[in-house]
Amino acid sequence: MKGSVLLVEDHRDLAETISMALESAGFTMDYAADGPEALRLATENMFDCIVLDLMLPGIDGLAVCRRLRNDHGIDTPVLMLTARDRIENKLTGFEHGADDYLVKPFVIEELKARVNALVSRKRGETASTRIIAGDLMVDTRTREVTRRGRPLDLSPTGFRILRILLREAPAVVSRETIEHELWGEDAPDSDALRSHVYILRKALDKPFEPDDATMIRTVKGVGFRLDLS
Repeated sequence: MKGSVLLVEDHRDLAETISMALESAGFTMDYAADGPEALRLATENMFDCIVLDLMLPGIDGLAVCRRLRNDHGIDTPVLMLTARDRIENKLTGFEHGADDYLVKPFVIEELKARVNALVSRKRGETASTRIIAGDLMVDTRTREVTRRGRPLDLSPTGFRILRILLREAPAVVSRETIEHELWGEDAPDSDALRSHVYILRKALDKPFEPDDATMIRTVKGVGFRLDLS
């Protein structure tokens, strides 16, 4: 297979045409018909490319792209689809994090060529995405995490919490900072972060007990810090 593509398009006939064309070219496909579902799929799965329509119900394509880049740190290549062909519209798309821009109506072969180019460029990047700190190895592209060489199974939210703590280590990160980076202004109830940290601790520490292996330390009344000593 050439790779996996998330298609976000609310017009089903066009979505079927694009899906069939990319599947015939060797890609595996996933599909969302609106912005919220696109965000869910893109943050819970790894894709080689996202084909994203600009006009979507719920959350438009620009907002989806911006939130993937700014709120979730996802660098998957994005091909934006739109009927707007003015240069300022294209610039707006690029400013929100799109990698390429295709104006409707388009020839399906051009879409296939652009998806191929984005996937090839992404796979050809040579910059290291691995962070090694103490016993931990974190690959920010593949979301692979190991401790002492042992692979760890983290949830998507757990991985994001670990990245935040690793970025600031050994400093303490406040609960408010973590909640804002995870959920923006729509943070769930106060127990949600505590639950995610508990699950992350189990994933990081349980395989290495009974050693003094606790990596995430609670600083009472403040937040959490990552202990890499």
